[in-house]
Amino acid sequence: MSLLDVGALSIAEIVGDFGFKGFARGGGVPAFAQGAVGYIAVIYFLIRSLRVGNVLYVNGMWDGVSAVLETIAAYVILGERLNRPIEYLGLVAIIAGIFMLHAPDN
Repeated sequence: MSLLDVGALSIAEIVGDFGFKGFARGGGVPAFAQGAVGYIAVIYFLIRSLRVGNVLYVNGMWDGVSAVLETIAAYVILGERLNRPIEYLGLVAIIAGIFMLHAPDN
């Protein structure tokens, strides 16, 4: 599984999450459609990723990359912020975990 695949999986999830957030807060067919299309893409990229990686690895990488990318997107696009500095330290730990999961074999 490449980082490109997990990145596409994470971006599809962001599109779906942002669409469903808009639908949950204001309704509307366009927001619901965005959420649905995003999650259909999630299914596609998840299947693609599972063809070459096991569930443990794919899920760990997806969770980590998604957490980082979605946090950045929410911060920049939606203007959302975390409440405490320790929460940002948690993001640093997630990034470290991604590097550990993707570390080359010795």
